[in-house]
Amino acid sequence: MTTQPSADLTVFDNPRPGRDFTIRIDIPEFTCLCPMTGQPDFAKLHLEYVPDLLCVELKSLKLYIWTFRERGAFHEAVTNEILDHIAGKISPKFMRLRAEFNVRGGIYTTVVAEQRKPDWQAPPVVRLP
Repeated sequence: MTTQPSADLTVFDNPRPGRDFTIRIDIPEFTCLCPMTGQPDFAKLHLEYVPDLLCVELKSLKLYIWTFRERGAFHEAVTNEILDHIAGKISPKFMRLRAEFNVRGGIYTTVVAEQRKPDWQAPPVVRLP
C-alpha cells in the first residue's frame, strides 16, 4: 500500500484570515484499541474550528487519524491528544472535538474537548425573522 498512517499534519494558509468562519469535519470511522482489553473501540469524531492563519489539509488529517488504529488509548486521553495535536499545529481561534464512542458493555461515551485563544470571542448568534 502506498499510503501509510502519518502523524505529520499538512497545513495551508487560511484563504480569508480577516473573517471568522467555521470549518466542520466529520470522521465517522475512527478506531483505536481499548488499553485494558486490546479490543477495538469505534467512534465518530466531530471536529469544528474557527481558523486563524492556518487550516488543516484533509488527506493529512485522515492519515493522522489512521495512526490511532493500532494504539491503546482511553477515550478521554485520545480525544484530548487529537485536539492538542491539531490545535498545536494550526493555532485556531477556537476548536472543539466531540468524540462519540460506540457502545461497549452497555455504556456509550462521548468526550468533548475545546480550546480557544484567550482574546477570541464568538460572534453573537444572528436570529432572522
